[in-house]
Amino acid sequence: MEREYAKWYSNLLNKEMELLVFGHAGTPVLFFPTRTARFFDYENWKVIEAIRPRIANGELQVFCVDSYDSESFYSCNHPSQKIIKHLAYENYILQEVIPFIFSKNSNGKILVTGCSLGGYHAVNIAMRHPQYFYKVVSMSARYDLTLSSCRFPDLLNGYFDENVYYNMPSRFMQNLTDDHILNKVRDIKVTLVVGNEDPFLFNNEQFAETLWHKQLNPELIVWDGEAHRAYYWRRMVQLYL
Repeated sequence: MEREYAKWYSNLLNKEMELLVFGHAGTPVLFFPTRTARFFDYENWKVIEAIRPRIANGELQVFCVDSYDSESFYSCNHPSQKIIKHLAYENYILQEVIPFIFSKNSNGKILVTGCSLGGYHAVNIAMRHPQYFYKVVSMSARYDLTLSSCRFPDLLNGYFDENVYYNMPSRFMQNLTDDHILNKVRDIKVTLVVGNEDPFLFNNEQFAETLWHKQLNPELIVWDGEAHRAYYWRRMVQLYL
């Protein structure tokens, strides 16, 4: 299995950003890390190892990006600045990472995936920019970061504005009526995987129902337990990517 390390200075984020590429060919996979995690964590957690045969045989080429959560949602900034920083990260993905992927891989649209907060990132960018993606697989995520539980706080601290609204998929998808946009989103296969003891199971169910009403035909898969750690994600990537 080929492995490549890449780093460049991002003018959009004003810092050096790193990523790892696994494989030489196949479907390009954009893999978002968990909250505040690093580009190498899925490798360290054996999640990449779980799909090694598919990477080695040229079926998948996986691009593990770094997070920007410490500067955005998990920073000490005012919530209005948190969401602006998140938008800068999105632009980094759109304007720097995706062109990098296409320079390495000419197989067409991308499979985007992630676990926990990475699952949010995957779904959010797919719903907002569907032209780049044909499939999204989200594991153990919530789709409204203003929701909270005993372990996972409201990441915007009660703050709400237009930028927040348009980056919470389970909110903005409810009211999306533009058929031009919806038809692009309907071309994406959506798979949501969550545990039946996950505190955001209801958000997954509500979001899946919203997508059904928008004729997206999502697949909602509920596992036993909380299913919110690498042990489960290693099995999920084998089944759903």
